[in-house]
Amino acid sequence: MLQTRELFDSLTTAGPLRSEVLARAVSLLSECEEATTACAAAMLAGKDADELRAAIVQDLDCADVTAATRRVLTRGGHDRTLLAAQVEACLIACRLSHDLCAAHHEHCRICAESTEQAVDVCREVLAAVRS
Repeated sequence: MLQTRELFDSLTTAGPLRSEVLARAVSLLSECEEATTACAAAMLAGKDADELRAAIVQDLDCADVTAATRRVLTRGGHDRTLLAAQVEACLIACRLSHDLCAAHHEHCRICAESTEQAVDVCREVLAAVRS
C-alpha cells in the first residue's frame, strides 16, 4: 500500500478523498477483487458447484463491481455523485458476496474477510465523499 499511497500523494489533481483513504480503498478493493475471483473459481471446481451457484455468481459480480470501483477511485473520482453511487454499488456487492459465501469452505472464509474489509473501506469512502 505504501507505493499506492506515494502514487496518490504525487498526483497534482485534488479529488474529494485524502490520499491515505484513497490508497487504502484501492488496495483493499484490489484484494477483494482477487479474493472473490479466486473463491468463485474454487467453488466452480468443487463437487458442490451446483449447490453454490448463487454464491459463485455473487462472487463474480462482486469482483467486477469492485474492479470498476477501484478504477474510478484510481482516476480521482472528482464527481461526488458518481463516486458515491459507484462506491455504494460496491458496498452492496461486497455485502451480498459476504452473506452468500461466508460459511462454505476455507477459501470462502478468506473471501468473507476480504469482502468485510471492502465494505468497511467503502463506508469510509462514502463518509468522506458525503462530507
